[in-house]
Amino acid sequence: MVPLGGENDTQNNFQLVFFTFAPDLRCRIQEHPLLVCNFENEHCLRGRSTSVYRDGDVVIGGLFSLFFYLYYADIITLQPLEESVMALHIPNSYQNVLAFIFAIEEINKNPHLLPNISLGYEIHNFIFSHWRMLESSLTLLAGQKEIPNYSCGRERKSVAVVSGTSWAVSAQIGTLLELYKFPQLHPFLKNIQFNNPAGDQVTLDDRKKLDAEYDILNFWNFPEGLRLKVKLGTFTPHVPRGQQFSLSDDMIEWATGITETPCSVCTESCHPGFRKSPQEGKPACCFDCTPCPENEITNGTVDMEQCVKCPDDQYANIQQNHCLQKSVTFLAHGEPMGKMLVGTALSLTLLTAAVLGLFVKHRGTPIVKANNLALSYTLLISLTCCFLCSLLFIGRPNTATCILQQTTFAVVFTVAVSTVLAKTITVVLAFKVTAAGRKMRQLLVSGAPNFIIPICSLIQLTLCGIWMGTNPPYIDTDAHSEHGHIIIMCNKGSLTAFYCVLGYLGSLALLSFTVAFLARNLPDIFNEAKFLTFSMLVFCSVWVTFLPVYHSTKGKVMVAMEVCSILASGAGLLACIFAPKCYIILLSPERNSVYSFRHKTHFGSKSTERIF
Repeated sequence: MVPLGGENDTQNNFQLVFFTFAPDLRCRIQEHPLLVCNFENEHCLRGRSTSVYRDGDVVIGGLFSLFFYLYYADIITLQPLEESVMALHIPNSYQNVLAFIFAIEEINKNPHLLPNISLGYEIHNFIFSHWRMLESSLTLLAGQKEIPNYSCGRERKSVAVVSGTSWAVSAQIGTLLELYKFPQLHPFLKNIQFNNPAGDQVTLDDRKKLDAEYDILNFWNFPEGLRLKVKLGTFTPHVPRGQQFSLSDDMIEWATGITETPCSVCTESCHPGFRKSPQEGKPACCFDCTPCPENEITNGTVDMEQCVKCPDDQYANIQQNHCLQKSVTFLAHGEPMGKMLVGTALSLTLLTAAVLGLFVKHRGTPIVKANNLALSYTLLISLTCCFLCSLLFIGRPNTATCILQQTTFAVVFTVAVSTVLAKTITVVLAFKVTAAGRKMRQLLVSGAPNFIIPICSLIQLTLCGIWMGTNPPYIDTDAHSEHGHIIIMCNKGSLTAFYCVLGYLGSLALLSFTVAFLARNLPDIFNEAKFLTFSMLVFCSVWVTFLPVYHSTKGKVMVAMEVCSILASGAGLLACIFAPKCYIILLSPERNSVYSFRHKTHFGSKSTERIF
């Protein structure tokens, strides 16, 4: 259905409508039988619609409102009287009827539109009243009277209907016609952009509604009260954005004397990097421009309502209008943090090697021989491996380094801590020997404490084997910790296995600390127990601090914290255990003599008996 406008526009539109739907009309030549029955009531059928009929192969129905009734009473509760009603004619509707008939005649005259088919029409006048507007529709459907669906033996040729002079009327009539599958001309056109017979371009929007072009007019005031409408510009909705509005500012005559054109935009367009946020209670053209969240953009278009999130391997630039590719990074040897860690690890390695060389050179002195030379060598070698294993955490990770990082760290530190435990037990057994032939002496002479190292290391190797066999470490990426970078790092695989390894290592350190603490009051020549106590205290403090810090960091910082913990705990063992001995060997050689050894042993013999 279409609302009808002026005469010229209407007849041009009807020609276009019938030309567009010519194939559909050919398909609807079949006849439509409708059922009717007589219904007579003189008063209720007042103003019953009359009809004009012209036969044809195909008949098009038309519903027009040529007059309406004006009732004197505001509210009608009884049957209206003749003298209380006055009929008023609508001249514009008569023009629509003439345009309708003219369009059908033009189509019939043109042999190219509907060859060998003639169009007829059946025009009904309906009362322009909301409570009687369906009367003519029922008459058209029934054929003679107002009640359809009763067979009186009449067959119809009507295949379509044009109805309604307004959208409100067309909607109500269309609801009734739809029940009988009666075609309505025309809900849409096949082409949404075309030129009408006058040569003007007609464009419909995506909802098939007329996307009309508007002329912007201005009234020019002249003396003697004369006014002239002058065209200043146009508004064309279907052209590209930014070219729709055209206005000649210099031709505008403002009534209030203003010389500047008032702004008709509530809010300026949102530039890339911002999105539209509607303002509550205000029109759609009023909005706020909100910056896009982090790592989200709006591309080259303006006034976007939603920001677009960049992929994980990309990040938003400063203007947030483009996504940039993230660079791949890791804890490299060349960056400042990597250089510092590598330098520290190599320095501690060289220092440990120097201490080992010093002990080898002075292996015949009392201070070296009195502290179990073999265990001292084992501890120094394991500390060297501890410092070197930290280098596995620096550089581009691969599958081999990810596995070696954890297994090497766990095993070499287990050897170091178990060596400290063996040294502590050796000191305790030495002072428990008060008579020859005792079991304590046998244990000490047989070197039983030295078996602690392989036993403890074997247990740790078993834990690492279970870890590597179930859920080993693997290469992982972190795209969120560092802006603009994808960090390649080693994932622990099974955190449970990692904490089991740390827990076992911590239990050995706690046991060593406990035994060394109980042996802290030995004579001066055997005061290594005090240094073992401090070394285990430093070791436990470092790794207790490591756990919360490790969980609170991400990316390269997390890897650096693990390396720092390895270096700090190893340096604590080296400094607390071997620094006093190196001081005596290098700076106080008089204390590293047999005479001093015997004198301090005799001086502390009485206090030894009170240790345990």
